[in-house]
Amino acid sequence: NTLNIMSKNNKNLAASLQKVSSGQKINSAADDPAGYAISQRMQTQIRSLNQDNTNAANGQNMLKTAEGTVASTVDILKTLKEKVLDAANDTNTTYDRNTIQDYLDQTVAQINDNANVTYNSKLLVDGSMNQQGSATTVAYSNASLATDTTFFTALTALKDRNGNTLNILSQDTVTVSYVTNGKVMTTSFKVGSSTLSDIFSKANQATGATITGMGNSVYLKTAGTGSTIGKNAQDVTMHTADGSSVLTVTSNKSGISGNIAGFTISISGTDGNIKTSVNTKLDAWDEQISAQDKSNDNSITLQVGTKANQTIRVGLGDMRAQALGLQGVSADGSVQNLDVSTRANANAAVNVLDNAVQKALKEQTQIGSVESRLDYTQDNLTTASQNVQASESTITDANMAQEMTEYTKNNILMQASQAML
Repeated sequence: NTLNIMSKNNKNLAASLQKVSSGQKINSAADDPAGYAISQRMQTQIRSLNQDNTNAANGQNMLKTAEGTVASTVDILKTLKEKVLDAANDTNTTYDRNTIQDYLDQTVAQINDNANVTYNSKLLVDGSMNQQGSATTVAYSNASLATDTTFFTALTALKDRNGNTLNILSQDTVTVSYVTNGKVMTTSFKVGSSTLSDIFSKANQATGATITGMGNSVYLKTAGTGSTIGKNAQDVTMHTADGSSVLTVTSNKSGISGNIAGFTISISGTDGNIKTSVNTKLDAWDEQISAQDKSNDNSITLQVGTKANQTIRVGLGDMRAQALGLQGVSADGSVQNLDVSTRANANAAVNVLDNAVQKALKEQTQIGSVESRLDYTQDNLTTASQNVQASESTITDANMAQEMTEYTKNNILMQASQAML
């Protein structure tokens, strides 16, 4: 009998010693089957949350790499805007503009280098990580003209949004310029009885031999009326915030190869001076839809949850020089950079740089917004991991004071049993 009691006390002492040494009151399923199963599920949850936190941190590092290269591109575009404005100034000689052209060529090459930045051998902002989308056609709209303006309105009858006449005279000269595939297309003519549609039809006639070869003729649409000028015109409906229609100009070719990178209209008087007040309204064409090639869904997927499909997806845009309108590929496959070797070309290039900066900044802010979301995600994952760990500790951790008391009791009983034996 004494031997049996000593054996029982020895077993209890061993169990107490295990709890005291491990700090856990549940060391196996035999200790508490239900509690053991719950604790194991909680430990799985904790490890999963910690891995999600690591995933989010790695995603942040990837996006910071992308944001850094886009920020570098923005800085380059800022400098290029200065250089283009300089080239548009007639204090420069042809040699000066050629020097600026050389600088532009080098910076365009650097922009392409930026677009080839990688993270863990993955290209980020060359368009290969873009979201799924169909090919889009670039569209420019003008919300500064009267709401009843159509492309059949005579230039001399144009009014601003408030109904004030623009005072365009029949003797004035119209100059229209746009850039496609790195080439500047421009033409001028007397206003006469011309309408808005004549601006683009005459521009196409003047530059059609080149543009038709690339399929990039400019066509028009009056939003709200459904009328189009020119076959194959993109059917684009544009409205302002108050629901009123606006005039929209599109390319007849979708994708980056059909991009119209810069678009400007200028009115000059009989004295040769540009009518600034008129151009403020007539030249207020803002890019509403960017040209984009058809792409599959190659968005970056960040697993940030413990269950399937708990992810954050982010598509990274195309920051190559061609997508920004600074470079093009002609029909024969030759690469053409934006040309600023003449004052007229440099003037047309100003809008190209404005649009390029806008695209790059949009991409930068999109990346930044996802980075901000990942900050909140990491905070949430850390809090969740801590809370689950506290719950798991309540179930499995031993009360050391109680366990030490139990261990001391079993140790004394064991010694007594040995003495009695």
